[in-house]
Amino acid sequence: QVQVVESGGGLVQAGGSLRLSCAASGRTFSSYAMGWFRQAPGKEREFVATISRSGGSTNYRGSVKGRFTISRDNAKNTVYLQMNSLKPEDTAVYYCAAGRTWPNNNPRAYDYWGQGTQVTVSS
Repeated sequence: QVQVVESGGGLVQAGGSLRLSCAASGRTFSSYAMGWFRQAPGKEREFVATISRSGGSTNYRGSVKGRFTISRDNAKNTVYLQMNSLKPEDTAVYYCAAGRTWPNNNPRAYDYWGQGTQVTVSS
């Protein structure tokens, strides 16, 4: 079992940057693909970025490509989401999740979820 805790959210102006972190417990972190998802009020949870177990492969939602970067440090049991050039439409609660299958951008394929961290981008 894996427990994940997100941090790093906040309020930022459009064009600004934030770096989200997700710390995972357990000695099997490197056996999980990791993903970042987000959910805005009144909308379904959506895929943002995912990364393979080794960190060698990544996938991004089209609207964040070139602006967001997902990475992981298996020695620190941590996955990151660097978000640059933020836009008001990026406003959402961002969730970190761990899953066994790769590649997979479907939230239902992920087994363990954090509580989320709020990202608000003002115009």
